[in-house]
Amino acid sequence: MPALQNRQILLRRRPTGLVQPEDTELVSTPAPEPAEGEALLRTTYVGLDAAARTWLNDQPGYLPPVQIGEVIRAAGIGEVVETRCDAFKVGDVVTTLTGFQDYSIIRDDVFATPVTPGSDQLAVMSMYGPTGATAYMGMTDIGRPQAGETVVVSAAAGATGSVAGQIAKIAGARVVGIAGGPEKCKAVVEDFGFDACIDYKNEDVRAALKRHCPKGVDVYFDNVGGPILDAVLGRLAMKARVVLCGVISSYLTGEHPGPANYVNLLSKSASMQGFNALDMWERFEDAYADLRRWEAEGLLVHRETVLDGLESCVEALNGLFTGANIGKMLVKVN
Repeated sequence: MPALQNRQILLRRRPTGLVQPEDTELVSTPAPEPAEGEALLRTTYVGLDAAARTWLNDQPGYLPPVQIGEVIRAAGIGEVVETRCDAFKVGDVVTTLTGFQDYSIIRDDVFATPVTPGSDQLAVMSMYGPTGATAYMGMTDIGRPQAGETVVVSAAAGATGSVAGQIAKIAGARVVGIAGGPEKCKAVVEDFGFDACIDYKNEDVRAALKRHCPKGVDVYFDNVGGPILDAVLGRLAMKARVVLCGVISSYLTGEHPGPANYVNLLSKSASMQGFNALDMWERFEDAYADLRRWEAEGLLVHRETVLDGLESCVEALNGLFTGANIGKMLVKVN
């Protein structure tokens, strides 16, 4: 039987801005063989998040940078095809940091999470993995929306923003999204059930916030940073909560201009808090239980943008910054 071939996309140089063809290389090598205590996972889908772009910079973060010559890191889901680990059997579906490759080695550790048999893998990647947990914990634990309050969510058509806004709706809040372009704004309102959506590409965001949030913003779930964060800070209500989830507006440049309207945090007795869902690991099961219940009750929906083939991974990553996705951006690998 011929050896399994493992296609991998390696980092060849650190990108500036969008990832260029010369920044990566697609190679094919024999698939790794699991040692004792390991299993071999065949990737089904790779999931793309904006944070994956920051891992390509030579700067420390909550995970170390991808090194030159290494497989580009990304979360994914796949099926166990060979095992020497008691925790996994052949046929198990597992989420882990697969990276941009066909096969990866997994162990019984914090990175590898078995999936309930028969689960929809698209739903797992959209809601029942780190993406959904991030939306849940950021909105529920930090934002704490109450019935009748006004919640604003940026990057509202994306994987995290779309779920976060729906959680606020379930809590009884009025939810206003911010997204780029008419198609995305339509999806935010019609698919994800937001009350309104501001098209930052074609509207004056400050004027639109004044129109849609006449009494101010009680909770702001921020995925973008930059001028949009500053605009929302200018509309805060008393005792508002600002949830810092991401800064996609500056991931490509590495420049993070400070918001001038941060003084409203003082005058409005408001709070602004960043978070990382991995620091709240003990909350994941609670998050997934609530998300599954809400989906079963028809209160929560998910969408995906799926590209085909491992060779599409870089295009998918860049697409997060060019507005190519509604919902979770995925690549179908096998």
